Amino acid sequence: MMSFTRRRIAAGLVAAPVILSARAGLAAGRPVTVASLLGDDKPETKIWRRIAEILAKTAPGRFDLRIVANAALGGEKEVAEGIKLGSVQASLSTISALSGWVPDGQILDLPFLFRDRGHLKRVLAGPLGSELKGKYEAQGFVVLGFINYGARHLLAKEPITTPAGIKGKRIRVIQSPLHTELWSGFGAFPTPIPIPETYNALKSGVVDAMDLTKSAYVGFKLHEVVPWLIETGHIWATGVVYVSAPFWKSLSAEDKAALAAAAAEGAAYFDELIVADEEASMAKAKAEGGKVAQPEDRAGWEAGARKVWTSFAPKLGGIEKIEAIAGSA
Repeated sequence: MMSFTRRRIAAGLVAAPVILSARAGLAAGRPVTVASLLGDDKPETKIWRRIAEILAKTAPGRFDLRIVANAALGGEKEVAEGIKLGSVQASLSTISALSGWVPDGQILDLPFLFRDRGHLKRVLAGPLGSELKGKYEAQGFVVLGFINYGARHLLAKEPITTPAGIKGKRIRVIQSPLHTELWSGFGAFPTPIPIPETYNALKSGVVDAMDLTKSAYVGFKLHEVVPWLIETGHIWATGVVYVSAPFWKSLSAEDKAALAAAAAEGAAYFDELIVADEEASMAKAKAEGGKVAQPEDRAGWEAGARKVWTSFAPKLGGIEKIEAIAGSA
């Protein structure tokens, strides 16, 4: 029986697992615990429904995906630890949340490195994607596909449109050295906080701002406590569809092929869902008091980003590698 902390129960984060059987009405297949940060209506959970539907056709009766939604198994870091231990078999994660295990992945988090979704997708389809998959697997994370959560934007209680405006503010960051350095470089005070705890941290004033994608901004109801979204688009939030290495190694070659193919299709589906969900999310935010502002002093924002490129270049293969990615077709 799974136990949860009193704090999570008190916060209302524990939801009954959504159980999806790959072969309804017949003997259950191999149980697969899947962690999702958000609810049934968000792409983070819908992708696993789609994967379960695919497996029901391609590997009938062999997998039983049990989706635990609404961050009931913790934030990204806690889930990643579960993946390493094998207590959680599958999930999604941002690259940022895995940077403690695979620092090389931070190259995808460099601010203003990618021009758009297509640019990022082409880079990951090449040698860099294969290189990173190998490094994740060495840490116990088997990456079956890359996903795009959308661009990260600054969220705040007021329209902070210039780099000077963030100076002195307390900003929630992912537990990532790159994100910490980015915001401290602008004079802010970075504070690592797990994503399920950000609503209360912003509401109570523990932090003043954070950055996040449009989909997650509304998915976590943050528009209720930080009504301003400033469209900085400074980082394309890359993620992975990944499974536990012990679980993966226990599968037959046939089951590995079926799961990998389903995950690849699911990743493409996720990317489509995110685009639609961003539009719907921002419409909901606007209807409930959310506001959007355009950044000013773009040169200042990008200059701050370049400092991070220079600082992290020795750890990420050199500035030439970074520049080559930035200038690639």
